Amino acid sequence: MKWLQSGEQRALIERIEASHARLHRLAFAWCHDRALADDLAQEALARGLARLAQLRESARLTAWLFAILNRCWIDHLRGLRPDVDDEILAELPSELPGPDSHAETRQTVDRVRTAIAALPLGQRQVVTLVDLEDLSYAEVAEVLAIPIGTVMSRLCRARAALKVLLAEAPVAQRRLRSVQ
Repeated sequence: MKWLQSGEQRALIERIEASHARLHRLAFAWCHDRALADDLAQEALARGLARLAQLRESARLTAWLFAILNRCWIDHLRGLRPDVDDEILAELPSELPGPDSHAETRQTVDRVRTAIAALPLGQRQVVTLVDLEDLSYAEVAEVLAIPIGTVMSRLCRARAALKVLLAEAPVAQRRLRSVQ
């Protein structure tokens, strides 16, 4: 960490700690379990703080933390099914239920969450990183350690699947972000 002065290091540590909400939100989008999402976010923060010296550019902090979160998620999944490799794991459909509807005003959000939960894990990760966390394709490729072409194809397939899943929603409720 020669590139950081002590004041810069403190500021970076504060930024890492302030990332908990984003890490939790992303983890929840992937696993749909609040307790597990909290555990994953905490583990990512702990690993990030422990490996702060490995961060080469402070401007890439978010992508770096998301990559750590992805590694925590994969480690968790491997613990559940140790005989499954990353490539197969990325294509497994989610068996997790979507979020429950708590109020009528949350109907649209619940419907989108349910549709996202139905996507295979690899597609779900890419669509949440691009469309919810606003990461670029290159950043997503770095976070997930996959080629940029794979990011683009998974995103294309995910959006097509979401379009079908949400097709019967009223026009006012159908809004998928278009990234050009």
